[in-house]
Amino acid sequence: MSPVSNPQEVIVAPGPPPINVVKQRSATARTTDQGLWVAIRNRTEAISFRRYNEFISSLFCCENEELTSKIVDRFVNKWGALDARLSVNAVDSYNVLRLATEVFLLLECGVVKVENGTVTLIDEALFTDYEEGSRFNEPVTIDNVNERLTGYFGGTDKLPYLNRIIESLVGLDPDKRTEKIPYCAGILKYRFSCPSLLELIWSYWNEEGMLVQTMNAIALRFQNRRSSAGRDPLAELEIDSLRPLNNLLWGYIQNEHNRLTLVRRTYEYDHHYGVTLYGKATPRLRSVDSRSKFLEGFHNLLYRTSIFYREDADTNIIADAFPLLNALREVHLVLAEGAHNQFGDLPWTARVEMLIEQWLLARPEMQDFLRGRQMVPYREPWMGRVDAMKKFQGWTDTTITHFQELAIYGEQILLSIRYGDWIDSNDEDQAKNWARYWKPEIQGYIHAYRAVTGVDLTTEPVDATPPWVHLKRQEDRRLAARL
Repeated sequence: MSPVSNPQEVIVAPGPPPINVVKQRSATARTTDQGLWVAIRNRTEAISFRRYNEFISSLFCCENEELTSKIVDRFVNKWGALDARLSVNAVDSYNVLRLATEVFLLLECGVVKVENGTVTLIDEALFTDYEEGSRFNEPVTIDNVNERLTGYFGGTDKLPYLNRIIESLVGLDPDKRTEKIPYCAGILKYRFSCPSLLELIWSYWNEEGMLVQTMNAIALRFQNRRSSAGRDPLAELEIDSLRPLNNLLWGYIQNEHNRLTLVRRTYEYDHHYGVTLYGKATPRLRSVDSRSKFLEGFHNLLYRTSIFYREDADTNIIADAFPLLNALREVHLVLAEGAHNQFGDLPWTARVEMLIEQWLLARPEMQDFLRGRQMVPYREPWMGRVDAMKKFQGWTDTTITHFQELAIYGEQILLSIRYGDWIDSNDEDQAKNWARYWKPEIQGYIHAYRAVTGVDLTTEPVDATPPWVHLKRQEDRRLAARL
């Protein structure tokens, strides 16, 4: 037998220890606008329905004594004998609720504090080190974020994008850049130094989800008016006069002349984003200035972002973010074109009115006749009432959950593009950081859009069809399936 054929005689020379190779995605340099993105998420969470509901409960029901005491000093005491006024059969209850809602937004919507050169837009109670650290892919604290935010503002309390606009309008003369009240010549107070961090797309998707239509149907039945021919699905709606909702709905209906009309909102949706609503009551528009390029640009951005995510997940290549950066610039320009006329006031007013409508639908009395499906998990208590109304009226069977996701995620994504200083950026890392930070919201928006319209935004060709066309097509399919 040869030595080699005997295994016991084979001598194996010891080799080097095994080497573990771990591939990671390419690193990027920090950019100062990362602080702005944290502020946007922080402020949009601050004006969420959950926080609004807590505010109203603390203000009027004393559920949080510490918060209530602070608010009473600033708000309720100015009314004098408030309890007496709210106990009579008038519209004061609704008027006070609306005023309180406006105060809530004033306190929480894009508040800027500058102390010793440090810019602060972050509410520490809404800041989570772990969550923000996972988005930055490094440990982060609220002090780190405020440092980046201060760097982004350049030591002032002015956003670079708005500063660029003011500079082109009035130059660098400090006297001309002074903010003043509406009755004086100059820059409108707070619009420059403290813009409201809210976006009209939030109202658009909530309206497409039938929030306003639900309240309209309830208001008609409250007035004993039939909303459609045939059997009235709300025939059993009876709100006794001893319940608080009775008086609030009375004030809501009496105040109709002071609320935005469907026509006003629809024209502004078209001016902002080139989109309109789908429904029988929607007017035929004769718009002067429509953002016809927005959907194409925004959906192209989402498509480019999805390509970047696939490349970024492949550790064998370095993802190219320049197509993404160019798409960000394009959407930034289109959004800027729509920031005129009603831009500052209509989104604010629409948010006030829709927050009130959500709060009214979340009232316990609503559950007596809009029970909904008890086992369905909803993010907010008013959402089940909208889905129940859809079932009663035979409207779309797409859950309000997806429309609400489009509203929340769409607002955050567009705010980061609108108020970012993208026009002068040629830094690929800035686009990479943006895509990585907003990945949960972008992926959530893409998924919700597919659930609502049936369109996949991650494939070519890029879809630029208005959402109402897809919604109508989905509705036609649903009706055809029932025949």
